Order: sequence, then structure tokens, then C-alpha cells
Amino acid sequence: MKKTSVYLTESEVAILRRLAEREGKSQATVLREALAAYDEQHFVAREFLCIGAGEGDGRSVVDIPEEELMRGFGEW
Repeated sequence: MKKTSVYLTESEVAILRRLAEREGKSQATVLREALAAYDEQHFVAREFLCIGAGEGDGRSVVDIPEEELMRGFGEW
């Protein structure tokens, strides 16, 4: 592990102390677990955002007429 410093407000320090005492863990462990949970939650939320973004009608691009492919291309 690597040691780092974190600046917290007085109220954040109080919350961290309270959580650590309640769970019987060190403040460092509480911070590490909270960071891991935050990362996991936000990664899962973003993980599949692009699914379906380029969904088509199932045809291969080689089977789509050029006029259809170019429709709307370059228009603002």
C-alpha cells in the first residue's frame, strides 16, 4: 500500500471517526472500502451506456445502398 494524505472538513472527520468506531475498523480501512464501493457503483452505471447506440436493423453495411448510408451525413 501507498501512504497518502486527505484533507477533510471537521464534519467529514467526525463522520469518518463515527463510521470507523461503529464498524470496528480503522479510518483508513473505512476510506478504502468507501472508495472501492464508489468506484464499483459508478463503473457499473457507465459500463453499458454505449450498448445499442449504433444498433441498426440487422443488415450488413455492405447490403445497405450508398444513398441510404449517406442520408443525413454532413448535415447540421
